[in-house]
Amino acid sequence: MKMKTQFLCWGLLCLVGTFAWTGCSFQFERVDLVVHNGVVLTLDGANTVAQAVAVDSGRIVAVGPERAILNKYAGDQSVDLRRGVLTPGLMDGHAHLIGYADGLLEANLFGTTSWEDAVERVVEQQAEWPSEWAVGRGWDQNDWDSQAFPGRTLLDATFPDQPVALERIDGHALIVNGEALRRAGLLSGAVPVVEGGEVVLDADGVPTGVLVDNACGLVSSIIPPHPEPRRLEALMEAQANLLAHGIVGVTDAGLSPAEIERIDALQQSGALKLRVNALVSASDENIAWLVDSGRRIEDMLVVNGVKFYMDGALGSRGALLRQPYSDRTGWFGLATQREQEFKRQIKTLHGHGLQAATHCIGDSATALVLGAYADVLEGPNDLRWRIEHAQVVSEEDVARFGGYSVIPSVQPTHATSDMYWAGERLGRNRIRRAYAYQELLQALGMTALGTDFPVEDIDPRKTFAAAVARMDADGYPVGGFQPENALTPEQALRGMTQWVALAQFQENALGTIEVGKWADFTWMDRNWLEVDAQSVRTTRMYGTCIAGDWQYLESARP
Repeated sequence: MKMKTQFLCWGLLCLVGTFAWTGCSFQFERVDLVVHNGVVLTLDGANTVAQAVAVDSGRIVAVGPERAILNKYAGDQSVDLRRGVLTPGLMDGHAHLIGYADGLLEANLFGTTSWEDAVERVVEQQAEWPSEWAVGRGWDQNDWDSQAFPGRTLLDATFPDQPVALERIDGHALIVNGEALRRAGLLSGAVPVVEGGEVVLDADGVPTGVLVDNACGLVSSIIPPHPEPRRLEALMEAQANLLAHGIVGVTDAGLSPAEIERIDALQQSGALKLRVNALVSASDENIAWLVDSGRRIEDMLVVNGVKFYMDGALGSRGALLRQPYSDRTGWFGLATQREQEFKRQIKTLHGHGLQAATHCIGDSATALVLGAYADVLEGPNDLRWRIEHAQVVSEEDVARFGGYSVIPSVQPTHATSDMYWAGERLGRNRIRRAYAYQELLQALGMTALGTDFPVEDIDPRKTFAAAVARMDADGYPVGGFQPENALTPEQALRGMTQWVALAQFQENALGTIEVGKWADFTWMDRNWLEVDAQSVRTTRMYGTCIAGDWQYLESARP
């Protein structure tokens, strides 16, 4: 009995010692945040799929299997993903944040079914928010039974004394009333000829109220801005909308220096949470400001590039084509900038290591810009110059994207919005050279994806579905619009994360879920890489995390 008792005591002592040793070995490392119990699509070089992530001081400190992360780290905040999916934070590679925000203060003309419907919406908006000028945006005559540009007759009858300016969905045309024309001096004397623009005239040579591309500035330049308190309120609303859609950052494609400083001040104060890549609107004055200020590639704000416009839009027949429009005899579109001026300006950017990003819709505009880029860049480089939209590209020009390291920055929902009527503009053969996203991707090995909001919806789910399925929300057309140029699910997701970060020189800090990078995540209910692309439109967004802080969390998660 004595020996048994001694043996039992020794065994218990050993057991206590074992527990003590084990407890010491499992001391947790404290971090700010642990997310776990999910499918984590890291998009790293090996396409690793993890289950949990540890975050400290806004950056990722560990990514791995559930048990490995939970055994090592204890978070001040712990988020159970509930078997949901975590991706790198979704980014919009081409948008207009300030334009979208200001548009929230104006008449919403998106989805109107007729010109009469559009005018009635302006009446309703003015009844609720009266202002000196009635301003709106979003009409698209291609959605109406009559697809010709409307005149100002109805506007003049409805608003005889108040100036009205209504912007087309693409931002490349205005319809204004007589009072707006009068204030702009367009009803007295000869109508000015605008280089890169068109003042549409009736049979008697009188302005119809339609202004295209550079001619829009004749009126838009005299419209007073919205009061700053209301603009700030609208910007905060815009930010909340974007965060609720899983978006962590946007490229604002064309801002004045004053607007960039406004964004910077709001971010410094902590009011603006989104990351912003701000492209400066092209002018000699603005380029001089950027050169003097120097490139800024900071965590929340990138200011490194200039946004040029080489032509207009296809919907308003301003896109510059090599051959005439199929539905307007002898009309080639509009060159909105002089070639020699453009070359001089991009040489300045090259000399200071800055980025050029140029709007090109038509094949002639794309060829012109690629030629100018080639003269300056002289082969492969790391300046990451961009062509925005690249909507119609001749076959011989595609290779020049890769040859001169030019990034195609495209917006997949343009294809599914335009497919109903684009063939009428371009004709049966030329339409095959339009919206060729897969072909453009292969030229350089990447493409940055965006929405161009407010031209299109802010919703990234629609971007993904349009890129992969190439169909509208109703499943039209069956099999997809020119499906040979669809992107794969992985290409589309990288185009909304990693490749956007690359396009703005932040690939070492953003775009994938890897140790050392900022903890920017989008949390959703389903894996976009595994489900049918059309069903992605109904994905639920559970959360949006920026630098380890959850800026949006759905309150009604299951």
